[in-house]
Amino acid sequence: MARKINDVQLMQLLEAAIFAADKPLSRAELQASVLAEFAVSSRKLTQALQQLQHDYSARGIQLLETASGYRFYTRPEFSEPLASLWPERSPRYSRAVLETLVLIAYRQPITRGEIEEIRGVTVSTQIIRTLTERGWVKVVGHKDVPGRPGLYATTAAFLDYFGLTHLNALPPLTEFTAILGEEHAQQVSTVEMTGELH
Repeated sequence: MARKINDVQLMQLLEAAIFAADKPLSRAELQASVLAEFAVSSRKLTQALQQLQHDYSARGIQLLETASGYRFYTRPEFSEPLASLWPERSPRYSRAVLETLVLIAYRQPITRGEIEEIRGVTVSTQIIRTLTERGWVKVVGHKDVPGRPGLYATTAAFLDYFGLTHLNALPPLTEFTAILGEEHAQQVSTVEMTGELH
């Protein structure tokens, strides 16, 4: 028989579970794990998660829903001071890696040849390896042309890392021109204007 849990206990349990988890937790995963022995409806769970998000809205961390579920994130505006807590720096990605990732994200599925055509330079094997090893992109099929090149697309891990629920939540492409720099911003902007991005 399912046990009862009051609203305060439910919020505390959800907060603890999401905090302790090493990956985002979906509603289904929460229901099947920490809430398995409690009588908590889907509606009540959603309300509790929304209340938790509201409670954290004015704090240094926030509860976000990503493609894979709910997870706590530090606020981006504190990334620089927080970086001093870890002596070893996060990997810095080259402009070529970032350009390739942006093109895959906005025009997926896309072949390596199509990326090269837009960028005007060869995409090295190392760039593709970096993105696949990071778990941000994967081959989702093959284009029906000679050679059957792989079609690359982003993954749920990409969405989770950037705190997004789905691809529709990506910011306008023009916001990435600052990241790409003047050298290739014009190329990507041209692609956007011609409607070639999906």
